[in-house]
Amino acid sequence: MKIKILGAAREVTGSKHLIELDNGKKILLDCGMYQGKGMQTDAMNRNLGFNPQEINYLILSHAHIDHSGLIPYIVKLGFTGTIITTHASRDLCAIMLADCGKIQEHDTLMHNKKRARQRLPPVEPIYTKADAEHSMKYFVAVPYDKPHRVTKGVKVTFTNTGHLLGSGVVNLRIKEGDKVTRIAFTGDVGRPVNRILRSPQPFPQADIILCESTYGDRLHESTMVAEDKLLEVIRRTCVEKQGKLIIPSFSVGRTQEVIYSLNNFYNSGKLPRIKVFVDSPLSVNATNIFRVHRECFNDKMLEVMETDPDPFGFNNLYFIREVEDSKRLNDIKEPCIIISASGMMEAGRVKHHLANSISNPRNTVLAVGYCSPMTLGARILRGDKEVSIFGTIYPVKADIERIDSYSGHADYGELIRFLECQDKTAIKQLVLVHGEYKAAQFFSEKLKESGFEQIVIPELGEELVTGDA
Repeated sequence: MKIKILGAAREVTGSKHLIELDNGKKILLDCGMYQGKGMQTDAMNRNLGFNPQEINYLILSHAHIDHSGLIPYIVKLGFTGTIITTHASRDLCAIMLADCGKIQEHDTLMHNKKRARQRLPPVEPIYTKADAEHSMKYFVAVPYDKPHRVTKGVKVTFTNTGHLLGSGVVNLRIKEGDKVTRIAFTGDVGRPVNRILRSPQPFPQADIILCESTYGDRLHESTMVAEDKLLEVIRRTCVEKQGKLIIPSFSVGRTQEVIYSLNNFYNSGKLPRIKVFVDSPLSVNATNIFRVHRECFNDKMLEVMETDPDPFGFNNLYFIREVEDSKRLNDIKEPCIIISASGMMEAGRVKHHLANSISNPRNTVLAVGYCSPMTLGARILRGDKEVSIFGTIYPVKADIERIDSYSGHADYGELIRFLECQDKTAIKQLVLVHGEYKAAQFFSEKLKESGFEQIVIPELGEELVTGDA
């Protein structure tokens, strides 16, 4: 058996890991899109590093685009195998991949207009909305904690990671001849205390673990401190300064957490009398999917729902779908909160809100998640005095705030506690993926201090030696 790292190697996006069995069968773990790397992104996404027609099975840890976003592309290129994931992940992929295809169609149209002026031939989008919709027919959804036969000698079981609705550790049991290999791929791991979802649960003993390391070099604030800070930022911006609070947020997961916090503030009478706009069609659709997957909710969330049947809705909360309604938000002079995608501030409607708001000192931009180093969000967070948005330079005069603990990723302490369910002496390789190199190096040292050994930080394209595992 061979395991090849084809994405998220010493960086945070593009999750793809290929397992080739001794009998020639090929299993792909995740098929994620690279994001936030400027002009490099398109070429990196088109160069897969494998032939989709040779892949027999794709097992998806969760629905975020950096883990699922190239599924329609490999189907377009000839993949006809089975895509195995949880029920909630399948439902989220149905809307997220279609949205991603629609964005690519729009971006390619704009790009081709520029190419035409330069007398260059047009290019095609990586895939379209129709391609995304077509790819859904290959999905098979399975419940948590129930072994599912993938093929002869291979079973998969998903155990909850608390990162996103439907997210799970991919636990593989592979029998080749007399040898059994147990592989655990964590996907992304959530925080032990989540506002909405169940906490990450222990997972079966593994010989080889592929573990994320996004926040491998930092510790988060507590969730209670985060909510206090959110309320403080709202009051300072919307009450004291009478300005707009712009919250760039990932449409799926982070947005619902922020809405839930605002809903709790509203129920307790703490939320100022201001309008809150969720400006993202995908966020609207995703919130509806959250409403129907109560099996993923934690006990506190279920308790809240006994007295508040809709924890994702309150008076003065408005969901914006249409482009014209989104544009009208720029004309609003009164204090308000605008939650809009994308979380890294690289695309989507939030860029228009930033262009309209970032030069006004009455306003605040509040980041509530991870921003890759090359993104607009990272440049704003590191304190750049001016930024380019849609080719125009804007001075940064708005207040810039950050709340890391709204992140869906566990920090290094939480990741180590998550891994403590394992017998460390039985782990033959602990492979750190989905993290910047410095973060993975720091995390590796912390793991060694905690008694973990045989830690690997692979390069892109590196093949793991499975030995006698």
